[in-house]
Amino acid sequence: MNRFFGTGKPKQPPPNLSDTIANVDSRGESIEKKISKLDLELKKHKDQMKKMREGPSKNMVKQRAMRILKQKRTYEGQLENLRQQSFNMEQANYATQTLKDTKTTVDAMKLGVKEMKKEYKKVDLDQIEDLQDDLSEMLEMTDEVQEVLGRSYNVGEEVDEADLEAELEALGDDMFEDDAYLDEAINAPAAPDTVPAGAESMKDGVLVDEFGLPKVPAT
Repeated sequence: MNRFFGTGKPKQPPPNLSDTIANVDSRGESIEKKISKLDLELKKHKDQMKKMREGPSKNMVKQRAMRILKQKRTYEGQLENLRQQSFNMEQANYATQTLKDTKTTVDAMKLGVKEMKKEYKKVDLDQIEDLQDDLSEMLEMTDEVQEVLGRSYNVGEEVDEADLEAELEALGDDMFEDDAYLDEAINAPAAPDTVPAGAESMKDGVLVDEFGLPKVPAT
């Protein structure tokens, strides 16, 4: 059947901005290479003209240089046009991608809100309040226990602070008079470490030295 009626042409994919931009940039690079080649030819003809005298030959070289310069300007115009096209398409591509990203962000936010609502249904506020009440009650019980453990049993509560202050004032410096002998002992001069010369003594009728040993008479 297809041989008689033929088949439809395959449907071409829609144009893609990224591919189109890459194609335009490639064309621009090709034109840049042509301009560079023309610059080399212009330099060659210009150097050649400097070495030639005025005459038909120089005019012929000059005409060639003018023709090359004209081609260069044409290519430069085409290159500028391609650059502007590429820039415009890049702006359109950027705007399109921004819209796509915005849509993705909005979809993600919608999904997040949906998940939050789903999880919120699992939360029991009454249970949370009961838990907070239990926690508060336990903390109060802990404070009471700490207060009981910190009680003092040696000092009666009936002691008047005014009486304590009066007793403290009455002490004064007299309570430290009994310790004066300690200061006298500390400030007393130290005993000599050695026995002064000539301090020999007699023991059982024998002359002894400072160590209590019999002193040997000098010969």
